[in-house]
Amino acid sequence: MDKKNLRLLYTAKREKLSPEEIIEDSISIANKLLQLPIWTKNNFHLYLSISEKKEIDTSFILSILQGKDKNVILSKMTASNSLQHFLLTDNTFLKKNKWNVPEPVGGIEIATATIDVVFVPLLAFDTLGNRVGYGKGYYDKFLAECKPDCIKIGLSFFDVSENITDILPTDISLDYCVTPAKTYQF
Repeated sequence: MDKKNLRLLYTAKREKLSPEEIIEDSISIANKLLQLPIWTKNNFHLYLSISEKKEIDTSFILSILQGKDKNVILSKMTASNSLQHFLLTDNTFLKKNKWNVPEPVGGIEIATATIDVVFVPLLAFDTLGNRVGYGKGYYDKFLAECKPDCIKIGLSFFDVSENITDILPTDISLDYCVTPAKTYQF
């Protein structure tokens, strides 16, 4: 199936999720992450959830990262359709942008090359580790700038979908995708 139709299908599936299902599944995903071989790494890039889009609640992952004393890096969208990265500290002020994405207003900027693990938002993914996001290309551009051994982990409420038919050369595939039921490795 192509990305456009997968976006429609999985957006509709998300809309049917209750607040209780979102919380329960988000906790399950966070707990499954504890089983991945990533915990010797230090610099973790995390996206903050857009609750209006019924995204996975990443606050549970944030709690794990902070409990393990990891560096948490958040992004801010730029006018040039790229992401600027900042270290999350006690002084970090967050503000929602025009798409309701919580972003750091400023702080300690972090170079992309220092990021070890990226938790990647998505709507759907396939058996090859390809993903469908919202279609703006922010994460593909960002992931292409990451170091080669950076671990890319998709987070999904739903199991693997049929293969995505319109993959582009600029699309960056995942290393893992974690769902409430299963962890996929690519």
